Amino acid sequence: MPDQSLTPDWPASVHPPGSDSFEQTALVWLFDHVPADYRLHGVLRRHPVALSRLARQYVSAALEAAREGYRTARVDLREHLPPHALDQVMNAYLEEGRRTASVLRSIEAVDAELRAAATGRNADA
Repeated sequence: MPDQSLTPDWPASVHPPGSDSFEQTALVWLFDHVPADYRLHGVLRRHPVALSRLARQYVSAALEAAREGYRTARVDLREHLPPHALDQVMNAYLEEGRRTASVLRSIEAVDAELRAAATGRNADA
């Protein structure tokens, strides 16, 4: 049952905060947005807020790389690609930048709720 207070950026596969499966579904979704080797670290499974922080940093860096690539591609590739291919590369940067920015907003939404849940647990301890 969806929570009406969730932002439009909330990922569909992550259950609402406060549900029994929120953290588990958040973990699965977050692991899909970081390198596979992150799964090797048990601390990231035990503490979802740690994974959300790493995911936020990783995707943020990817977004900045896409922006930098967009800014420099024409100059860097103009002698190596025909104009139509360069236009396609620029479009790829635009599309990936938009997609990555959307993923980052979703990660930030999940991260905020995981932080709130962790703070609540620590206050009860």
